[in-house]
Amino acid sequence: MANILVVDDELGIRDLLMEILNDEGHNVEVAENAAQARAARLRERPDLVLLDIWMPDTDGVTLLKEWSSTGLLSMPVIMMSGHATIDTAVEATKIGALAFLEKPITLQKLLKAVEQGLARGLLRKAPVLVAPLASSTADAASAHAQLGVVALDASTQAQQSFMLDKPLREARDEFEKAYFEFHLFKENGSMTRVAEKTGLERTHLYRKLKQLGVDLTRGKRNAA
Repeated sequence: MANILVVDDELGIRDLLMEILNDEGHNVEVAENAAQARAARLRERPDLVLLDIWMPDTDGVTLLKEWSSTGLLSMPVIMMSGHATIDTAVEATKIGALAFLEKPITLQKLLKAVEQGLARGLLRKAPVLVAPLASSTADAASAHAQLGVVALDASTQAQQSFMLDKPLREARDEFEKAYFEFHLFKENGSMTRVAEKTGLERTHLYRKLKQLGVDLTRGKRNAA
């Protein structure tokens, strides 16, 4: 699940992209102009931005330059337009845009570009870490947290680590399953508290857990 910012002055396009990306399990923030995009960029810290080129106040290329010059272009940006020239697309990629999508955008091209963009973002963020020596259980838990290893069972110290050398969807599903199993264990199987912690509606949460194959009785068994 990723946080994606969609910037487009056309309401229909914003709504359509939001619906598609929500169905893919992403959290989507929308902005209709550069001013709203700036605020959303600072507030949400998106994992990916879909940015329209032609907007009424500040065009997308100018906003891209602004983010690049101020050190805010830390996320992949995919440009969108139905009227841009090849020169404009080339300029945007030179500034730092990852890709360019021509409107009308097909579902297949959109999902492929988003998947590639999120994969690029993961590579940017992936740290090279050295695990400290653990002298106690608490130290071990701290070391696991630093390495992105999730302890799911306090008695057996069952752990899940994640390899980046695999398709994005597969890696994301593995992470999400471990993420929800962790919260189920932590909240003793309470779906209400897990929904609050993860920021999902209960109906969406149940659907997501079923899709990922999460054992809903695990947290309750551990609490017994």
